[in-house]
Amino acid sequence: MLIIPAIDLKEGRCVRLRQGRMEDADVFSDDPLAVAARWVAAGARRLHLVDLDGAFAGSPVNAVVIKQISQRWPELPIQIGGGIRTIQHIQAYLDAGVNYVIIGTKAVTDPEFVIQACQQYSGKIMIGIDAKDGFVATEGWARVSDQTAIALAKKFEQQGVSAIIYTDISRDGMMQGVNVEATKKLAEALTIPVIASGGVSQLADIHALGAVAACGITGAIVGRALYEGALDLAQAQACGDLFSTALAQ
Repeated sequence: MLIIPAIDLKEGRCVRLRQGRMEDADVFSDDPLAVAARWVAAGARRLHLVDLDGAFAGSPVNAVVIKQISQRWPELPIQIGGGIRTIQHIQAYLDAGVNYVIIGTKAVTDPEFVIQACQQYSGKIMIGIDAKDGFVATEGWARVSDQTAIALAKKFEQQGVSAIIYTDISRDGMMQGVNVEATKKLAEALTIPVIASGGVSQLADIHALGAVAACGITGAIVGRALYEGALDLAQAQACGDLFSTALAQ
C-alpha cells in the first residue's frame, strides 16, 4: 500500500486546510519545492499535488510550481488535481511531466468529459471523489450534490480510469482518523483501485487501511499528520509495505 504525501498549493505556498475551507488554511511553507524535496528525501514514491486555487477558479492557477516539481524529479510519479476542466488542461500537465491527472468536479457535471479523457489518455486519468456523509462534494467542496460516491464511481470503472481517490471531507485536515468503513465500502463496490484520503493522522490509520487493503485499497494520501510530525513517512511506508507483501503471498 502506497503512502502518498500531499502538497496542497494556495497562492504559491504549501498549506493544509481543515475540511476543505479555504479560509481555514495553515501555511507550512512558502517553498513547495523544498517541501517536495523533504518528502523525496524521506522516501516518497509518489506525490499528490492539489491546486487549491485552481479548484475554486475552475482552471489551473499554480501550474508553474507544479511543473517545477515534476521537472525537478522526473522519475517520481506525480498526480495532480484541482481546476482540471478541459482536455487542454490535461495535455498541459502531461506535457509538464505529471503522470496522473485527477478529475473531480467535472466528473459530476460532465461525465462525458471523463470518458473522452480516458479514451485519449488511457491509464493517466484518476477520479477524485470528495464526499460528505456519502454524497459527492464539488467545486472545492463548496457544494454537496445529491449523488452518492459509489454511484459516481460506478459510472467510470469500465471507462479506463486508473484509480478513484476517495476523500471524506468531514475528516480531512482534522486529525480525527481516516473513514475506513466508507473507504472499504467503496472499494468493495468497484473493480478498480481506491486511494484513501482525508483524516490519516497516525500509524494506526495505516494499519486500519492495510487490514482491509485486499478490498482494493492501494494507497493512502497523507497531509497534516506528516507536516505536524504525528506520522513519519518512512515508518508509514514500511507499514504499508508489510501489508503489500502479505497480500502478494
